[in-house]
Amino acid sequence: MPLTDNYLSTHAFFSGLSEDYIELLSEFATQKHIAKGDVLFQQGKPADKFYLVREGKVSVQVPALVGPVLELQILGENQMLGWSWLIPPYRWNFMARAVEDTEVIEFDGVAILANCERDPKFGYELFKRFTALMSKRLDAARQKMMDQWNPPGFA
Repeated sequence: MPLTDNYLSTHAFFSGLSEDYIELLSEFATQKHIAKGDVLFQQGKPADKFYLVREGKVSVQVPALVGPVLELQILGENQMLGWSWLIPPYRWNFMARAVEDTEVIEFDGVAILANCERDPKFGYELFKRFTALMSKRLDAARQKMMDQWNPPGFA
């Protein structure tokens, strides 16, 4: 699966970005294979990347101090993963683990963030997309936690 500007330009998440911005993103993107069971990132660790799942599945989880992790979501083909690289203090809020052998596009968040700082229009375009993603993921996390833990008085 060759990484092309065309792939990113036709992906819904990047829809409407200029050709120059798509080329810039492609410059800082690398295809990676993640083996089943491997961890992409861990809660609390430095966040400097984000991912686009091309094939396979990734579980977004909240690790527990005792007992099993809480699985918040399973992300699959064409879904974006990771937004902590964009927001100080640049630490992962969740953990992500490959549920099966998975192919991702890994983006260098540090380099892309530096370009966002140099070109505020580019930064704003990415920020709009990632804030929508954050809202969806945090809502899914809240709902899963409420379903799982069912605390009295919360909906």
